[in-house]
Amino acid sequence: MDDRTDHPVVANPLAAGLRCRCPRCGQGRLFAGFLDVRPSCEVCGLDFAFIDSGDGPAFFVMSFSGFVVVAAALITEIVYQPPFWVHAVLWLPLILLTTLAPLRPLKGLMIALQYRHKAEEGRFGPEDTP
Repeated sequence: MDDRTDHPVVANPLAAGLRCRCPRCGQGRLFAGFLDVRPSCEVCGLDFAFIDSGDGPAFFVMSFSGFVVVAAALITEIVYQPPFWVHAVLWLPLILLTTLAPLRPLKGLMIALQYRHKAEEGRFGPEDTP
């Protein structure tokens, strides 16, 4: 039996996901490490085996970070023309900040939305063939 249909969804997926909490109860922790998902919720017991966020969070974070860092570097180069070491000192910390800080909350949000909408891997079966 699907563990996701046994209990009603009570947590707001936006709040639970961004806080990295269980998508069902909104209380239990979702991650065991930085990005390692726990086996189940310690509060409501939801089995997290269904979770597969894939590369979605990383793609969105890299796209945002790339836009911000490249735009800032180009503006700085055009306006101030600093030496290369200044670019390294400025942009390496900004890259780390704009990639690592939002990655965990965004992965939590995508997992919560996946749970809320009962998203699962696409399958081809007899009913799907024309």
